[in-house]
Amino acid sequence: MKNNLLKILKNLNFTEYESKAYLALLEESPLTGYAVAKKSGVPRSKIYEVLESLVIRGDIFVSYGSTPQYIPVPAKELIKNRRLKAEETFEQAEKYFKKFERSANDRENIWNITGRSEILDKVKACILSAQKRILLEIWKEDFKEIESELKQAAQTGVIVTIIAYGDIEADFANVYLHDRSREITEEYDGRWLVFSVDDSEVVAGIVSHGKDSRAAWTMHVGLVMPITEVMIHDLYLMEIMEKHRDVLEESFGENLISLRRKFSIHPDLKKHYMK
Repeated sequence: MKNNLLKILKNLNFTEYESKAYLALLEESPLTGYAVAKKSGVPRSKIYEVLESLVIRGDIFVSYGSTPQYIPVPAKELIKNRRLKAEETFEQAEKYFKKFERSANDRENIWNITGRSEILDKVKACILSAQKRILLEIWKEDFKEIESELKQAAQTGVIVTIIAYGDIEADFANVYLHDRSREITEEYDGRWLVFSVDDSEVVAGIVSHGKDSRAAWTMHVGLVMPITEVMIHDLYLMEIMEKHRDVLEESFGENLISLRRKFSIHPDLKKHYMK
């Protein structure tokens, strides 16, 4: 029991001698320095140095008189103080290290991510860093794995907009259902994911090939801008199609098939990126 308590105190930044002195005072107080040394096993030559360190840190109190006596801060109060101090330290760390998150080097690099789980893990991390807006193109098969993080971001005020391939329901987001998800999956021979956060960071790639899935993550403005803007133009098109489908299909065929033919380089109209 005592060894466990000593270990816990060490994890709270007590030295071995400080831990022994503090535990001795918890068991019995007030005590003189001599009595603390005798009860705790801390050498008498070190005890006053140890007690002074605890006093300065606020872990024990001293009553000065002809013979100084010491009492401990109650354990419950000690834990509370340590927790508050730790939270304050983390807040300061977040504040002062934030400027290093997006260094000049990061903004010039394009990082390759291999593996579906690894890609989704990176997207989750990016979601939790969002401050203003998330744009996302995703299939329903992959949505569930990042739904919790998206909902958490939305609860902090981040605007979440999803272009959904398949029936995705998310009352915390603006969801645009793409009405050709099955055909597109066949046409492209797979599912992609495109993610943009705060117009400053993107993850984009194929996520339907398991460990062979490939994506890129970057803050390079040369990719962030066009990828983000393509997603926004997809949203424009979906809004326009919803309101004027009849007129557009009269000009370009069902689901704009003549446009797909016009801009395809393959006779089967399928994409062959993965071959």
